[in-house]
Amino acid sequence: MKFEHFALNVSNASAASLWYEEHLGLKVVKKMADPPYMTFLADDSGTVMIEIYSNPKGETLDFEKLHPLTVHLALVSDDPNSDRDRLVQAGAQMISDDILPDGSHLIMVKDPWGLALQLCKRATPMI
Repeated sequence: MKFEHFALNVSNASAASLWYEEHLGLKVVKKMADPPYMTFLADDSGTVMIEIYSNPKGETLDFEKLHPLTVHLALVSDDPNSDRDRLVQAGAQMISDDILPDGSHLIMVKDPWGLALQLCKRATPMI
């Protein structure tokens, strides 16, 4: 089996998906202009997607209150410092900046809605 997508029920799907398109470079695969504003966004490999929507039938997590290690999206970054600075300029909040013993560089930020994003530059790529 392989992943198709990971879904996030958020309070403002239209704004969140637009921010992810503009600032993370994710590409729209499918987008609904009407509620629940379901949007499928693919990474640049075209093989992994997240779905962002606002569906009142499901619970919306308060990401702002969750510790980043509870749930986060991890993204490969060739230049974590530059990406951090660019995302903070776009409304993200800086959380942590760690260099692991193997030399991997991991930066954690929260998007404007509180979801943690981990910027990963692995010493040895995992995929």
